[in-house]
Amino acid sequence: MALLAVAVAALLTAALARRLNWSAPLLLVPVGLVGSQIPGLPDTALDPDLVLYAVLPPLLYSAALDSSPLALRRNARAVGLLAVGLPLATTAAVGVVAYLTVPQLPLAAALVLGAVVAPPDAVSASAIGRRLGLPRRIMTLLGGESLLNDATALTAYRVALAAAVGTGVTLAEGVRIFLGAAIGGALVGIAVGIVVAAIRSRLSDPVMESGIGLLVPFVAYLAAEAAHSSGVIAVVVAGLYLGQRSTRAGYATRLQDTAVWKAVDVVLESFVFLLIGLQLPSVVQGLHGRSVAGVVGASVAVLLTVIAVRLLWVYPATFVPRMLSARIREREPAPSLRAVFIVAWSGMRGVVSLAAAFAIPLTVGSGAPFPEREMILFITFAVVVGTILLHGLTLPWLITRLGVGNQEERRTDAVALAAAQDKAARAATEVLDSLVDSGDGDPAAVRQRAAEILRTWSEHRANAAWERLGRSADELGESPSAAFRALRLQMLDTERKVFIAERDRGRIDDQVLRQVLRELDLEEATLNRE
Repeated sequence: MALLAVAVAALLTAALARRLNWSAPLLLVPVGLVGSQIPGLPDTALDPDLVLYAVLPPLLYSAALDSSPLALRRNARAVGLLAVGLPLATTAAVGVVAYLTVPQLPLAAALVLGAVVAPPDAVSASAIGRRLGLPRRIMTLLGGESLLNDATALTAYRVALAAAVGTGVTLAEGVRIFLGAAIGGALVGIAVGIVVAAIRSRLSDPVMESGIGLLVPFVAYLAAEAAHSSGVIAVVVAGLYLGQRSTRAGYATRLQDTAVWKAVDVVLESFVFLLIGLQLPSVVQGLHGRSVAGVVGASVAVLLTVIAVRLLWVYPATFVPRMLSARIREREPAPSLRAVFIVAWSGMRGVVSLAAAFAIPLTVGSGAPFPEREMILFITFAVVVGTILLHGLTLPWLITRLGVGNQEERRTDAVALAAAQDKAARAATEVLDSLVDSGDGDPAAVRQRAAEILRTWSEHRANAAWERLGRSADELGESPSAAFRALRLQMLDTERKVFIAERDRGRIDDQVLRQVLRELDLEEATLNRE
């Protein structure tokens, strides 16, 4: 009942934020903080398994479905440095700072804290970026980072936790665990994607196809975890594979999948951000008797370290490879300092960090309490809330102030789309002409009338009124509107193939393709409205 109440309150708060055109996380977290202080409310302490097994997989899968594998491949170096290198650097730096600022915190436990706060949650940054029109490459970097950095941080977390509880893990073993988790997760993800794609290709029921799609993230995650590999990578790979193949699905499946996953996203994202604010009582209850100055000082030190490491990492990761490689300079346009700063400032942490902190065991191998577990929980909470509010409140102003927009990109997209639409229209017209000329086994007069109806929509609607008088198809033969529908469906299929081919050749982006496919799908849905 408590979780249901949280979900309802989260949706109502998110609806208010959408109505006011505010960033939902920036309203949900403060509402949660205030709500946590209301006397008599039921306990809503975060359950790590709820987040890691029920919330994280569908959110990752939905994001992967909307991502562009082609764009990720083009930016593989930058995404890899953000999603792999940066979490490891953050783990090490935060571990050292926490070890120096929190008394009686062993280095292994400090590295656990570092791994916990290492992965940014780019949900909020991406939402702000889409609303304010960030360039596509920045959105690709933030989205690719958020898809993969959880796997890096959670693997580092497992290694550090094993060292902290006394099971002992060497550096070589840590690398082996990381590589095994990544490779195993990728194999599980591609296997799940292939099987699901094969099953869905044999169905002609959009409801069943969407129902199967809802199970994919949970199947991939659990299968990978059972194989002692990365469930996060398995979900991401399955989502990328099935998202790329969605162009082969039927129009109804694409339209329905879009609606289903948008609804899932808004429910889960609203739920987790409100849940973050509600954790305040849980993280402060173990701090009684501690020095307020010591707790605040350590929390501020770790928060500043998290922000500083990202700033210090992003600039060299962007410019040093360009300095060392002439090939990179030839292939990639020079990034602006303003765009790099926006990426560096988009480091908000999220519910995965809190879930990992709450999952820290109460005791170590000897049965003694886990060292400074309460401090780790509070510092994690402070970093999550601090980054959400600090970055979330300043990012819109910075994006506008620095003029980091996608106006030029929109013009380029418009030109590329116009060229693709012209090519698709000519191909569709050629198909129409060939069908009319050949008759396709039907009387030429009927096909010719259908072609005329394509040019005069009002005639089509007038003829359709006569067809609804109840006569059978045998009595009517192929009516003009039926011929219209058949010909227009073939034209739409031809246009769709042209747009997909243009995407595969790199002439239009995946995001542009999805917009065009939606328009074609809606028209096909209109033709098939019966």
